[in-house]
Amino acid sequence: MAAFERINSGISGLNNTLDNIRLGDNVVWQVTDLDDFRFFVDPFVKQAISDRRNVIYIRFAEHDPVISNTTGIKVKNLDAKLGFEAFTVALHEIITIEGKDVFYVFDSLSELQVAWSTDLMMGNFFRVTCPYLFELDTVAYFPVLRGRHSYEAIARIRETTQLLLDVYSQDGVIYLHPLKVWNRYSPDMFLPHRFERDGSFPAITNGVEVSEFYSVLHSKTVFRGEQNLDSYERFIQKAREIYNNGKLDKQSVRKIIKSMITHDKKIANLIDKYFEPADYFYIKDRMIGTGIIGGKACGMLLARKICERKLPEFLECSEPHDSFYIGTDVFYSYIVDNNYWKLRLEQKTVQGYFDVGEKLKELIMKGSFSENIREQLRRLLEYFGQSPIIVRSSSFLEDGFGNAFAGKYESIFCANASSPEERLIALEKAIKKVYASTMDRSALEYRKNRKLQNSDEQMALLVQRVSGTRFGDYFFPCAAGVGFSYSLYRWSNELSPDAGLLRLVAGMGTRAVDRTEGDYPRLVNLDKPKNTVFSDVADKHRYSQHILDVIDFSQNNLSEKRLSELIHVMPQWYKDLILEHDRDAEESIRQRGINRDVFFVSCQGIVNNSKFTGFMQGVLKTLQESYSCPVDLEYTVNFTQSGEFIINLLQCRPLTVWKNASTIILPEISEEKKLFDVKGSFMGISVKEQIDVVVLIKSDKYYQYPYKKKSSITNILDRINSYYKNSRKKVMLMTPGRIGTSSPELGVPAGFANISEFSVICEYSDSVSGFMPELSYGSHMFLDLVESNIFYVAVFDDVRKTSFNRDIFNNNKNILPTIVGDTSDFSDIINVYEMDEKKLTLYADIENQRALCGFSD
Repeated sequence: MAAFERINSGISGLNNTLDNIRLGDNVVWQVTDLDDFRFFVDPFVKQAISDRRNVIYIRFAEHDPVISNTTGIKVKNLDAKLGFEAFTVALHEIITIEGKDVFYVFDSLSELQVAWSTDLMMGNFFRVTCPYLFELDTVAYFPVLRGRHSYEAIARIRETTQLLLDVYSQDGVIYLHPLKVWNRYSPDMFLPHRFERDGSFPAITNGVEVSEFYSVLHSKTVFRGEQNLDSYERFIQKAREIYNNGKLDKQSVRKIIKSMITHDKKIANLIDKYFEPADYFYIKDRMIGTGIIGGKACGMLLARKICERKLPEFLECSEPHDSFYIGTDVFYSYIVDNNYWKLRLEQKTVQGYFDVGEKLKELIMKGSFSENIREQLRRLLEYFGQSPIIVRSSSFLEDGFGNAFAGKYESIFCANASSPEERLIALEKAIKKVYASTMDRSALEYRKNRKLQNSDEQMALLVQRVSGTRFGDYFFPCAAGVGFSYSLYRWSNELSPDAGLLRLVAGMGTRAVDRTEGDYPRLVNLDKPKNTVFSDVADKHRYSQHILDVIDFSQNNLSEKRLSELIHVMPQWYKDLILEHDRDAEESIRQRGINRDVFFVSCQGIVNNSKFTGFMQGVLKTLQESYSCPVDLEYTVNFTQSGEFIINLLQCRPLTVWKNASTIILPEISEEKKLFDVKGSFMGISVKEQIDVVVLIKSDKYYQYPYKKKSSITNILDRINSYYKNSRKKVMLMTPGRIGTSSPELGVPAGFANISEFSVICEYSDSVSGFMPELSYGSHMFLDLVESNIFYVAVFDDVRKTSFNRDIFNNNKNILPTIVGDTSDFSDIINVYEMDEKKLTLYADIENQRALCGFSD
């Protein structure tokens, strides 16, 4: 059929009044009651069936059907409560399958506002759906209830639709007032019209009849100032009034939690338990846009409230939160406003999941924000002034039970050492980077591996003032890190996993969550905080933190600075907190006639502060009890010269860990049949597991491989990872140094997505080549291993604690060519051994902190 072809609406007078409805038209009927919509729908459907049209009813609301008789039409049931994206994608699939020249009838658009809480998302739905219907030469009828929505929302619909028609009724008389009729015109088209018994719809021109019409219009329409507000803003306003005049009812509280805080039922129950109504309104006052504040913001606020309620000393020792929240609706509006929605739908397909994701990632960085959002961002920056801020991801699914999304999305620092306009540009760029990170390959892999690729994953943002102290041109907290209420890593039998553990660094906490080049954080078991992994001073120095992340005001950015570059601006009291002398090194250079202090970062002064370690242990225990499961959190800590401190809780999430403390009896295995036997250098449960495949990366060969080619080994690992996916085989990766490092000279720079199918990760050291594992408890890589139940073990050169025989596979056939084809360039580096009938078994006894792997009879 031809585009814009006239069709029969089933009401002759309506055909004449509008010069017919045309193919491609979206028709929005603004009504007071859905019966007024049914007056026009029933004849339309009846006529369409008579004309042998393909008629589809999109059913998603709880109100009675808008079509009286559905015989002869298709009814497609959708669930709006699944969220904007899931609903819109499902509808798009229906429209695509049904194709051209289809007639659609929708339930009330106002019900979408109920499901999604805001007019904004209802308007976004209309803006992305109607153009697609127009492209396919369909006709679609949409009802919307008068007075339910803001003027801005109706204006967005008016901009997009082809026809916007006002309908009024009183005492059996139906009035029609066209507000927009696209691409056609008559002298009386936009006058009010009245339906007559003969089926005509004449324009009202008689003075008495016009007066009667406006009398009806006046009775049906109440112009209120609050219609300048979004429907959700009106709800919050009324809830605030109820609270100020008495007690907020449970139904309103539940609606606020679901529409603004979280959809996670477990988290929602905790929010309901610990929050007061004033907390909700405080959050709303600091929101930009509408929607959910996201998992990270929710976890941070919940942890603070739990500690405020249950730890008397918490308020004395903690900073009040000073955050703003950019709601999830702003993310979707940004996608819609910049015309990226069609590409977003392509990315949702199997074929476009990764490739289109990469394209969308690039485009997101090039978009622009509406002036309304920009003005709100300006007010945010005026509040913070020139204090450094950080823009953190806080997605819909992030930091919930079972899905941490650790390190999958960006966090961007803004130094704010520039003019107001430059600060706004920098903030907008930071927001775009976080939005674009939703399309990072690692994030897409993470969602796909957890079967979340079709879930509603909206991105909210948490904007926080960076907590810290200014030292000259540099700004950073005294220390920062991550904490765990339950530790899977014990380097000594006398340490209790239930005591909790801190991963502690000087400066910004970025070095506590990433496997950074040549740097090692201080691990603090809160049962015995002064107990260290290394007893030898030389080892403590070598495996310490050498670089601090700081805000550099002179450069207006986040910078990496070596300790030697910062020590001159550090006051003595701060040096006493974080630095330790390497007396052996000082003595060694003194013998050469050089008198010089040799410092390294150990955070020993902080660890010696029993009030601090006791406070952190209390916080972790309290949160674990309230969550009914282990938790991990991120924090900063700042000290005064007198030793007083103040903590800033930045993040908290439930931590799914292996918690099996049963004892495994390790068998006797002869030395020639042992692969490794280690003490105190693994993370995981007590386990007995047969290994089917070993992937060994040889340290000497990898070391000799050209630096520029080292990253290509990641691609080979990725292909091996894919090869064994869904095979149900237990695969162990043995790799030199640190897996997942950004520095190829320290290990293979593979991301978690490249090794996600392995059951065991074994990092081993090679002192000749310089490779050294890092038991990176608390890093993003570690959290990925925990969530995926991947066992981790580190094998060191230390013969006192370790037995290691990687030559045990020398007689096994390398099957790598079977997996990847031509291996001439790297066959000596990567070896893949399938055990066949041989029984290679991994044993781990968490009680005695011993892991053994070897061939058993």
